[in-house]
Amino acid sequence: MKWRIASVAFLLGSLSTGLSWLTLQPVLIRLLDTARRLALPGSLDMESLARIRAFLPLALGLDLLVLTLLAYGVLDLAVGRPLRAMEKSVEQLGRLQLDVPLSGQGGPLLSRIQRELQRMAEALRQEQALTRAQLEALREANARLARAQTELVASERLATVGKLAAGVAHEVGNPLAGILGYLSLARSRAQGPELKDFLERIDHEVLRIDRIVRGLLDLGRPASTQPGPVDVGQVVETCVRLVRAGPELDRVEVTLDVAPGLLARADPGPLSQILINLLLNAAQAMGGEGRVRISTRREEALVLVEVEDSGPGLSPEVRAHLFEPFFTTKGRQGTGLGLAVSLNLAQGMGGRLDARDGAGGGACFRLSLPAA
Repeated sequence: MKWRIASVAFLLGSLSTGLSWLTLQPVLIRLLDTARRLALPGSLDMESLARIRAFLPLALGLDLLVLTLLAYGVLDLAVGRPLRAMEKSVEQLGRLQLDVPLSGQGGPLLSRIQRELQRMAEALRQEQALTRAQLEALREANARLARAQTELVASERLATVGKLAAGVAHEVGNPLAGILGYLSLARSRAQGPELKDFLERIDHEVLRIDRIVRGLLDLGRPASTQPGPVDVGQVVETCVRLVRAGPELDRVEVTLDVAPGLLARADPGPLSQILINLLLNAAQAMGGEGRVRISTRREEALVLVEVEDSGPGLSPEVRAHLFEPFFTTKGRQGTGLGLAVSLNLAQGMGGRLDARDGAGGGACFRLSLPAA
């Protein structure tokens, strides 16, 4: 840009100098010729005339230089700087850096171009905002679709397990009751400590099978709840008092943030079963020691109950299978049916149960119920 302006300035200076010389040349020639005729040979006037002739090329060169510098300064100030600023602005617009200050210098034409660039930047800024909003809406829709797909897969699995459980649980439950009865008789008549130990281990495993069968029955039994207005705070306080009486929460600090008079359409029995299960799971996840916070609040047409613990939290692998039947992280201590049954009960009351990361790094289970 600067070299082009310098070339144009040199051309203008050359034209101005040439025009000046062509205009003044006849007058200067006549004056010099007259002075030469009037001057005596060898006099000082002849020497002055010779010096003037020798100085003319230098004067023309100085005139060319001054005019070129003057033209360069005017062109750079009036055209060069606005064009360089506009070029920088266009480059920034090309990189989608839309907060570009555009000056109003450079004359009417450049001002109009700058105004059009400003309108283009504003249009691009609006398009960017619209694109961001659409991307955010797509992310939210994708997240909702993923949650719906996960819930659908979980519901299908629950339905399959429920159909299987309905046909098997009753048949397995009757023999188990007989085995438990005979084990009780055998333990009462056992003589040696080793035999008693074996019988106690058998009794423990049979009881574990019985818990699994009962869980299958709960999972396969269709929801027959009769939702009505329920004071969620009272149910939460009752469940906390019941669980605190057991050994699982001896060293667990339970804090309540319950909104008074908060009514939800629910069944007190299934709601209590869900809350007790979540409390016991939180205590077991923390190893029987830590903090559990239960909070309730209303958001639009929903009543939310959150159970948050200070445990290790949920990894993505665990969260993906959390509500699947028979999935457990407790080893032989768990059946893997508690959360599946809780999800089934929540859906039977027209609500939802999901899990997320807690604010303190642990896990947070949220129960959503329709507000009464």
